[in-house]
Amino acid sequence: QVQLKESGGGLVQPGGSLRLSCVASGSIDTINLINVMGWYRQVPGKQREFVAAICNSGRIDYADSVKGRFTISRNNADTMYLQMNDLKPEDTAVYYCNVVSTQIWGQGTQVTVSS
Repeated sequence: QVQLKESGGGLVQPGGSLRLSCVASGSIDTINLINVMGWYRQVPGKQREFVAAICNSGRIDYADSVKGRFTISRNNADTMYLQMNDLKPEDTAVYYCNVVSTQIWGQGTQVTVSS
């Protein structure tokens, strides 16, 4: 079994930046099998939405709403980041890390963009 933990959320003014981290722990053999990891976000009362994903092949995908502002990256099979620049109030949400195509999620980290 693999567990995910997000960190790096907080309160930031519009135009500011935050860097989110996601760390996977548990079975090393299972972690090494992870192909695609992604970031999703959810606002209370609304559906969870896709933000960005990164594949071992190098392919990276972004939601149109964050393209040009957010950057997804990784340094190991068990670590993923989301650099968020030029944050807008509409980016306010709980951000979740996910092993794509599975039901493995972290607990989420709150990002609030407000003046």
